[in-house]
Amino acid sequence: MKPVDNPRIYSGRYELTHLVARGGMAQVYRAMDRQLDRPVALKVLFPELSVDRTFVERFRREAQAAANLSHPNIVPVFDWGEDDGAYFIVMEYVDGRPLSAVLRDPEKLTPRQIASIGAGVAAALAFAHRHGVVHRDVKPGNVLITPDGGVKVTDFGIARAVNTEESLTQTGAVMGTAAYFSPEQAEGKGVDARSDIYSLGVVLYEMATGRPPFTGDSPVAVASKHVRDSPDLPRAVNPSVPPALEAVVMKAMAKDPADRYATAEELRADLLRFAEGRPVEAGDVTATSVMGAVAATQAVPAATAHTMAVGAPVPTPDDREESERKKRTRRLVVLLVVLLVALAVIAFFLLRSVLGGDVTVPDLHGQTTAQATRTLQKENLAVGTTRTVISNNVHSGIVISTSPAAGTSVAKNSSVDLVVSAGPPVSVPSVVNQQLAQAEQLLTAAGLAYDPRFVSSNKPVGTVLTQNPAAQAKVKAGTKVQLTVSGNQTSVSVPSVLGQSPTAAAATLTKNNLTVGNQTNGCSGQYSGGLVQSQNPGPGATALPNASVNLVVSNCVKVPGVVGQPSATAQSTISAAGLSPSVTTDSTCANGAAPGTVDAQSPGPDTLIGPGGTVSLSVCQPVTTTTSSTTTTSSTTTTTAPAAAAPPNVRPGPGVSH
Repeated sequence: MKPVDNPRIYSGRYELTHLVARGGMAQVYRAMDRQLDRPVALKVLFPELSVDRTFVERFRREAQAAANLSHPNIVPVFDWGEDDGAYFIVMEYVDGRPLSAVLRDPEKLTPRQIASIGAGVAAALAFAHRHGVVHRDVKPGNVLITPDGGVKVTDFGIARAVNTEESLTQTGAVMGTAAYFSPEQAEGKGVDARSDIYSLGVVLYEMATGRPPFTGDSPVAVASKHVRDSPDLPRAVNPSVPPALEAVVMKAMAKDPADRYATAEELRADLLRFAEGRPVEAGDVTATSVMGAVAATQAVPAATAHTMAVGAPVPTPDDREESERKKRTRRLVVLLVVLLVALAVIAFFLLRSVLGGDVTVPDLHGQTTAQATRTLQKENLAVGTTRTVISNNVHSGIVISTSPAAGTSVAKNSSVDLVVSAGPPVSVPSVVNQQLAQAEQLLTAAGLAYDPRFVSSNKPVGTVLTQNPAAQAKVKAGTKVQLTVSGNQTSVSVPSVLGQSPTAAAATLTKNNLTVGNQTNGCSGQYSGGLVQSQNPGPGATALPNASVNLVVSNCVKVPGVVGQPSATAQSTISAAGLSPSVTTDSTCANGAAPGTVDAQSPGPDTLIGPGGTVSLSVCQPVTTTTSSTTTTSSTTTTTAPAAAAPPNVRPGPGVSH
């Protein structure tokens, strides 16, 4: 990224900091949202295009189409607008790398990684397709890989809402990137969701082989090959490609849309089957090729008859008998292959029936670990490993992503691994040569825990001799700093007071020859308001007699449920709870909601969040049609109540659009 020399502030809110990329019709910047104090990606339309009403309208449609797509694998759009003649879109800033950069690495992707990335892209496309949006420019540059291995699809810049009456990308207008065109896209024909499936097939091909299926001297030459030429099979380019993965890729890249996967969801399901070691439904490319060869061979007798008609030597009876015997053998081989495939399919469905069928991994993003555990249990799933990562944008203890990803079909009772935010990094203070009481205060103020170990020393009792991690190290909040302390007194074990009231906690500590130190407030989303949510030193640590234990008491607020309430009533309910409502309109009116009522909320009912936190409300507002000389319009608006003291929960991972 290149720093911006003269930072500009758009709409008095978004301050440019770095130039990230230059696209086909806009430049992408990293910017700081001064209102919410978070990084965002800002896409700014080129000045020469801002005077073109067609491009401006396409830019506006991009914002509206993408703003309605809320999915873990899609980079969300937060805002859009115009500032002094410059049109811009505000998106999540994803601190990751485009797949195109990953493909340039010397270390190649494994088949399972290829399937996992492809399944993430397919999940994003399936969601967009269900909402009437075709991406039209699926390519490695528009797929972002996050540091934790997550997949996010960006730049619906030339996407078109299929159900709009007015199309800015009329049939015959070729848009996209030639190397990843579908045949119908290359011919300028109308496209649908299956065009995105073909383009994703091309991306899978490139991940598997290291190159696109077609190259040429010009985009026109490449586009022509997509229409007329058959690509080399992936295993012919890279023999290590598994046959099943090859079958999935080639089915996605079928020339005829009717021969491809019917939906992106079907493609995602087959990629997940491959990743899990199960048979794929795409079949075997080798077997398909053999059958094609057999069909070609069966056409030979007609050619023989023509040869005989012009006076060629007539085959002898022995030759004809041998030919018939070979044909019968080939037919038996083909029949045997078909029977084996049928038996495998039957066995698969029988086994799935015995095991109780598959379940879909729920979307746990934004939930606490405890909430995620309960959600998984309701879906007959279990928590696997829990890995914490540093995040500047997601509150500590909130789930960022899962593996398998949300929307993935898995067997019942499977384990789902969680990636949980540890909050922003913390700098470890220097406490060596400090008295233990002073060290406790410094570490607690930095948001760190500590564990003292007492050893004999000629230094005064209670002096910190060593620390680990060292001073100035960057660690996760809550990390335990190991302290070696001078002392020859008998140490005591610190009891757990988590979940107790402050009064009960003080009694417990006094009983164990300890005292209450600093008492502060916070919300981790784990304990109800008024209960101890963390302590320092932590449970099981050792301390000197009469040492102080610092407590953090929960001030969490339980989110009330307002789905089904009129918008004004719901906002009043949220505000009365000490929270801040943020309202968006929804023309689809989910859950059969009546116009003007709330049809969805986030966070959900009974979620514990900090006081003043934001609760997003989706209000049913059907599209209104006005008959006049102007065109039919629909709009999506957002209103946010005044910001409160505590920052709202923020989506994970920043978002860059290329």
